[in-house]
Amino acid sequence: MSKAVADIQQQCLTPSEIAAIIPALLDVEAKERKVARQVVWLQMIVTLAVASIVYSTTGTPQFALAVLSGGGVSMVNGTMLAWRMSRPVLHPAREVPDSRVVHQQLRLLYFYAAERFLVVVTLLGLCMAVLKLSPLALLAGFVTGQSVLLVARLLLSKIKTEIVTKNV
Repeated sequence: MSKAVADIQQQCLTPSEIAAIIPALLDVEAKERKVARQVVWLQMIVTLAVASIVYSTTGTPQFALAVLSGGGVSMVNGTMLAWRMSRPVLHPAREVPDSRVVHQQLRLLYFYAAERFLVVVTLLGLCMAVLKLSPLALLAGFVTGQSVLLVARLLLSKIKTEIVTKNV
């Protein structure tokens, strides 16, 4: 028993090591929140641009509204993703995680993914059933927003990584 306690104590960080790590982690978290906000803004801009193109080509506001609604659903998805990514910072795990903490984090990961999926399906269903929007235009707006989410996330992360590696 005492050997296990000694091993755990050897794996712990000293106060000076912890003091050096915490500001770096807080800085990374602040940058992640900033990137998440930038991604949602990019989704909004691209959705508005695509909807205006659709309106100018078709001349009917129904298709443009459907594209806007699909992009809005995608923005809700991106906002929920950013919100749930920042949740672990508010409730940090213990220094030495045990299996219960790891299993709880895994359950939360699946719960958040299922939550986002259900919100997206519900919103798309409401747009099609209640608002009677064109399904093709609605899904085109949603796919456009999701594509912006993926591409912007990759590009912004790559830019941030290049900036960090150049400064090091």
